[in-house]
Amino acid sequence: MKARLNPFAASPAIMKQWLDFSTGIDGLEVSLMELVKMRASQINGCGFCLHMHALDARKLGESEERLYLLDAWRESPLYNDRERAALAWTEALTLVADKRAPDDVYEQVKAQFTEEEQVKLTLLIIAINGWNRVNVGFNAVHPVRAKAAA
Repeated sequence: MKARLNPFAASPAIMKQWLDFSTGIDGLEVSLMELVKMRASQINGCGFCLHMHALDARKLGESEERLYLLDAWRESPLYNDRERAALAWTEALTLVADKRAPDDVYEQVKAQFTEEEQVKLTLLIIAINGWNRVNVGFNAVHPVRAKAAA
């Protein structure tokens, strides 16, 4: 895979604004935020973001088991109700053209998150989907060790 374009070099001002926006979203558990970022990135096939957020999640103490089972979170007891609501909302909004934003999924989110947290979670999902599209669109290549890349 060969990178197509470095958006930070091509348009540094707007990319800095985008980075500032997306990194400025806080107020939720950082572990939950990493799971959301990883789940959206799995759906979107963004290797760059998966690599980054798996490393970040591990640094925060996330277990390998939960990272491996994230794609099958519905079938695993390893995720709590709040995480399940966030992951369901992530999937609904990431696949919005197919699934819309179903009322039952929203009710799960509403039961677990305050109104302010719902906005933050939704903006987080928007941000990671945006990054996925930038990185997939421009073929961003995640860092690899020279031996593994050969």
